[in-house]
Amino acid sequence: MIGKISGRIDYRGADHVLIDVRGVGYLVHVSDRTLMALPRVGEFASLYTDLLVREDLLQLFGFLSPVEKEWHRLLMGVQGIGAKASMAILGALGPDGVGRAIALGDWAAVKAAPGVGPKIAQRVVNELKDKAPAVMAMAGPVTAGPLPAPISGDGDVLEPAMAGAPSAPANAASAAQPEAMSALANLGYPPAEAARAVAEALAEIPQAETPDLIRAALRRLAPKG
Repeated sequence: MIGKISGRIDYRGADHVLIDVRGVGYLVHVSDRTLMALPRVGEFASLYTDLLVREDLLQLFGFLSPVEKEWHRLLMGVQGIGAKASMAILGALGPDGVGRAIALGDWAAVKAAPGVGPKIAQRVVNELKDKAPAVMAMAGPVTAGPLPAPISGDGDVLEPAMAGAPSAPANAASAAQPEAMSALANLGYPPAEAARAVAEALAEIPQAETPDLIRAALRRLAPKG
């Protein structure tokens, strides 16, 4: 299984890129959102990958984060969702948007993806609602894939750690979601309810840090009346 690819972009297509890894070119299919985030031809990129194996076809799909890759895997498990529809959903909503839509039961947001009808969108929400909390809790600050990489004297691409490049600064807002969900779980709230409350709070205050997000989610979980 090819789980990750790092190399220079040789070519950018409408829905894929060709990445040169030490002289071997890998054609990687990506969503519109991922394609826009990737750098220009000739620059370094790193993608998490998932290999689709069929009797007459091998296709490699690329993602900017493990969370996006996990959503692709789960979406592909829903009846009626193939690779094309999964990439369309991720391209339209992004991994965070997919998590919020499913946690909130917002199938209309899923339906906004090209080629996804209302029945399929409702099926996605219904089948994945219990799995959403675990995937949402995976979210956190990650180093972006398309980062420039230095070149050694013999022309090899050096990994950032080898080159002594500093890691990207942590994003407090992206770390707040899994931290808030963990705190709510420790307080005894069911994962699905915690995920829905955190998603609603994030929709209202997208840049909230962990303490504010926890308080906002707790207000939503408090008994009504």
